[in-house]
Amino acid sequence: MSIVFLNDSFMPMQQAKISPMDRGFLFGDGIYEVIPTYDTKLVGFGPHIARMQEGMNLIGIKLDWTEDKWREVVDALIEKNGGGNLGIYLHVSRGADIKRAHAYPNNVAPTVYAFAFEIPAANVADKAIAKTYKVNSTEDLRWKRCHIKSTALLGNVMHYQHGFEQGCNETLLFNENNELTEASACNVYVVKDGVIATPPLDNQILPGITRLILLDILTKDGSLKVEERIVTMEEVENADEIWLTSSSKEVAPVVELNGKAVGNGEIGDVWLAAQSLFSSGKYNY
Repeated sequence: MSIVFLNDSFMPMQQAKISPMDRGFLFGDGIYEVIPTYDTKLVGFGPHIARMQEGMNLIGIKLDWTEDKWREVVDALIEKNGGGNLGIYLHVSRGADIKRAHAYPNNVAPTVYAFAFEIPAANVADKAIAKTYKVNSTEDLRWKRCHIKSTALLGNVMHYQHGFEQGCNETLLFNENNELTEASACNVYVVKDGVIATPPLDNQILPGITRLILLDILTKDGSLKVEERIVTMEEVENADEIWLTSSSKEVAPVVELNGKAVGNGEIGDVWLAAQSLFSSGKYNY
């Protein structure tokens, strides 16, 4: 993937440059999105752009781009990078000032950057070939505005590294009340006795687009019972199934938590049913 977009221009990645005074570089002062596309079909484009705009509104970045403008950039990136299965990364920082100061500067143009990268083929509802995940857990030590998809991801990175160093694919996080929040880079669902549950949205949890799409599909279909509610870590530890959801992982089955098998240690039947529904409906968003 070699062609990127930077401030109204497409160029080879090695030619893309930003100022070292850019607040995204100095403070992580920006908002980002990652949108999956499979054979040029985008998943959740509208919700992703809406969340990006909401994030910019929450931190006071003013960029008067319409959804159509973003779509033009995304479609061009897909075409210029050969199509196929691509993740599209969109990034808006507050921009570059002439000095480093914590207060938001006036009259600074936002920096807009986007690039494409290869992603695996879309998940399929097949236990024989589905990728499984091993996770650990730890107390959530990030900031208290996790609902903002900020480029300042050091807290998430440190939690992810905690799991990575233990040979895990992710780290599940819990708050001071021993309640599940999310994972370092994913939302989380659990299943017990056929009932699916995921924590409700608040400032502790990123409003994930895959989470949103899956929840909507499951609710509309009605064949599987699903709840948005507080989930304790005791419930997580005793769950029959645990799933991670994200734009890059879609609905990912977890088979091991803290070195112990989740359920019987194999992919569950509820995941199979949910993944089947998600696969058939995800392009409608």
